[in-house]
Amino acid sequence: MNNSKTTVTRRNTALSRRVLLAGGMTALAGLFIPVSGFAQQGGDVPLPTKRDGSVQVAQAGIQPSGALAQKIADHFSSVKTMTGDFMQFGPRGDQTTGNFYLERPGKLRFNYDPPSTLKVIADGRNVAVGNGELSTWDFYPLSRTPLSLLLADKIDLEHRMVRDVQENSGLTFIVLGDKSIFGDQLITLIFDSKTFELRQWTITDAQGKDTTVILSNVRTGVQFGRSVFRIDYSAIMASPGSDN
Repeated sequence: MNNSKTTVTRRNTALSRRVLLAGGMTALAGLFIPVSGFAQQGGDVPLPTKRDGSVQVAQAGIQPSGALAQKIADHFSSVKTMTGDFMQFGPRGDQTTGNFYLERPGKLRFNYDPPSTLKVIADGRNVAVGNGELSTWDFYPLSRTPLSLLLADKIDLEHRMVRDVQENSGLTFIVLGDKSIFGDQLITLIFDSKTFELRQWTITDAQGKDTTVILSNVRTGVQFGRSVFRIDYSAIMASPGSDN
């Protein structure tokens, strides 16, 4: 019998934004949900990132264009399912790897490779962060996190949100910043300029420290079983030590 304690907590809007973005997961989702911030609770995923040779946005050369940003966002919105691998780099130079799954609207899963025991699941209602080492789960309302934008059926980039759009070396950089959505962080999404495929993203915190997530082996148009994005609320709440 497993008598390990499971701690279940819920976060308010301000905290969810800070934790989701301070460590960077997107994700995009994202965007995705870079989760190094969550890692601080368990210590098994390093604080994100690096500038490992990626092109600096400030060095790119064209004028900002909200229309181009929305065109790319429309293409990304048309990708209803995708899966692949990711590599995450933190400000300390550490790196972690894993795989991800995305399904619109509102669903995302990040599994981190050992020795990390983290997993992140968005089921359309909540974002759940599980730490296997500590036997804890934290919940964040999806609608109150940046993921609600990135996992929407149609991504709508308001002009006030798009800080910059630039191209360099076959890549398009879209810099997003909106205090009401992203807090004090900036998100730089990097797409292939020809195919509009998402290649990587970087989250820059208020101190100028970066978390970078690079995607690889991406497949789109895949089908997932129901269990991929399932959060077993009943089992979590019934676990010994649950405080709910």
